[in-house]
Amino acid sequence: MSAAAALLVLSAAGCSFIGGSDGSLSLTVPKPPAEMATLCRALHKELPKTVEGLKQRTPKPASELTAAWGDPAIKLRCGVAKPAELTAGTEHYNPYAPSAEVNGVRWLPEQQDDGYRFTTVLRKAYVEVTVPGKYAPEVNPLVDLASAVKKTVPEGVV
Repeated sequence: MSAAAALLVLSAAGCSFIGGSDGSLSLTVPKPPAEMATLCRALHKELPKTVEGLKQRTPKPASELTAAWGDPAIKLRCGVAKPAELTAGTEHYNPYAPSAEVNGVRWLPEQQDDGYRFTTVLRKAYVEVTVPGKYAPEVNPLVDLASAVKKTVPEGVV
């Protein structure tokens, strides 16, 4: 599916970051189980140096579970919790939540105040990518990230 077509599929409904006044970027580091953290560390080693032509930044605290590119930042967190939309019994559970496949990786899109948050589905670790509206169509950075995700985070259900 093309990035533009995937964006048309998007619909749905919250990112964990704080930008510092000195241009620094803080990301909340996930605390996944050991097996998932191992996958996330492998992913970190394979992440591209640029996404959508934007240079990689080092968020604070530095962690192998987070990454960012550009300003405003495209943010990645690996090992996040299962999205509420996919969790039975939660207020936002939707067994029919739409997903979009981008270069062999399926993502759950959630519209934010300014952009989208995408979370991998049907993988052994949840990888969350938040893309500011400035980079519309917001799905495009997923094209640059899909290869690393496919290589390091196997398909499966968490």
